[in-house]
Amino acid sequence: MLEQIYSYSLGDIKNIEKTVNDDHVNINHMIFPKGSGLPEHYSNSNVYMIIIQGCLSLKLDDQEIHEYPSGQIIYIPYHAKMNVNNFHDDILELFVVKSPNPKYYKGQ
Repeated sequence: MLEQIYSYSLGDIKNIEKTVNDDHVNINHMIFPKGSGLPEHYSNSNVYMIIIQGCLSLKLDDQEIHEYPSGQIIYIPYHAKMNVNNFHDDILELFVVKSPNPKYYKGQ
């Protein structure tokens, strides 16, 4: 079997899980009910957020909060200050792809 299979959780309870963490990429799966999100932090690699369900409320650096509905992919450059939240009634579900894997990222 050449392929490798990764699983992720389903549901509507807050969950942040590392799905893939290998030499090439880091992929996290996240579920946020209304009013939840991540603590403010800086991106530790090039980040791609793939919104699967709901609407992402995202504040980067000193920008205003922007809203991104499901079906969009958001690119965030290395070392951007991030505030990730769900301010909406619907469950927010997204995948976060970091490339290269942060353990190899040298920055700019």
